[in-house]
Amino acid sequence: MPRRFILLNQMPTLKIANIETEVVQVNHRGNWLFVKAHADDGTIGVGEASHGKNDASVQHIINTLKPTLVGWNPFQLEAFRQRFYHDSESHTYHTALSGIEQAMCDLIGKALGVPSYQLLGGKCREKIRLYANINRATLDRSPSGFATNAERAVAEGFTAIKCAPFDDVSVANVSRGTLTPAICAGIDRIRTIRATIGADIDLMVDCHSRFNPGILIQVAKELEDLHLFWIEDAVSLDNLDAFAYMSHSIGIPIATGERLRTLTDFDRLLTQAHVDYILPDVKHVGGISGLKKIATLAAARNVMVTPHNPSGPVATAASVQCMASVPNFAILEYAWGEVDWRASLIDPPEEIVDGFIEVPSRTGLGITL
Repeated sequence: MPRRFILLNQMPTLKIANIETEVVQVNHRGNWLFVKAHADDGTIGVGEASHGKNDASVQHIINTLKPTLVGWNPFQLEAFRQRFYHDSESHTYHTALSGIEQAMCDLIGKALGVPSYQLLGGKCREKIRLYANINRATLDRSPSGFATNAERAVAEGFTAIKCAPFDDVSVANVSRGTLTPAICAGIDRIRTIRATIGADIDLMVDCHSRFNPGILIQVAKELEDLHLFWIEDAVSLDNLDAFAYMSHSIGIPIATGERLRTLTDFDRLLTQAHVDYILPDVKHVGGISGLKKIATLAAARNVMVTPHNPSGPVATAASVQCMASVPNFAILEYAWGEVDWRASLIDPPEEIVDGFIEVPSRTGLGITL
């Protein structure tokens, strides 16, 4: 049988001709900011640079970099990262760079006629499991309000739900060492969700770093019988010793890392603290190649990767491509219920079946805006 291969001197020649951004207004929690990299052959690569703290600043950074990047070969991903992605830069800057990198990966895949996951070693799964983050869609913050949305997500086929029931807990007040009324209200929300969705649906709890280790241990004891999939960001990442202490004191798996952006930060977390899951975000860690590097780092320590992704459909597509190639992938966040027109933004629309999204066989990220 004939073998198909590409000689180095037959690789496609590609240069960036223009980069533009587009902001789509979503809700009070933020917009979706998309990046479009135009190649000199007319191909368009897409990426997402949402939630960079300030959309105008993200756009300004991209426009500032544009004169340098016009003429850049998208295949030079490592050179791009080495030149532009520095640990000392801000969250906003890293978000801008990550959006550009995703668009470059999309261009490369389209130029070679392969899905982006082929650039990362190929896929090791056919579909990606999702969990429904119901937090942003839950305006009624009562226990029944949370439970209603959790039940709706399960009815749509999701087999895992995440909630953030402690957002009215004051970080300053937990130092008293008792379960305050606000903490008890959060526990009530979790119990109501569990009673509504049943024992077979995985349930995650995001604490948004509102506890100290002592109070968290008390809360964990109250929740032990609910068999949570994980407890996320229970304490601040400023205190890595607290994570080591918690891991020996509670029986609930620990997840963290959505605020980290660099390999250095993730290496410090994985070295100094014991966690079960890390949550890097493709929009902030240097795009698809940055996410892959972090996943490889975690694999060396037997830690699972579950990308942070309260995002639009482009970041979801980029995360799907990367996680298709990651052996230590666990589950991917999905921003459930934010807007009912989400499916209209990309072609083809996202198709979620029984809580999974299929890894596409189309080129690049597998979508167009």
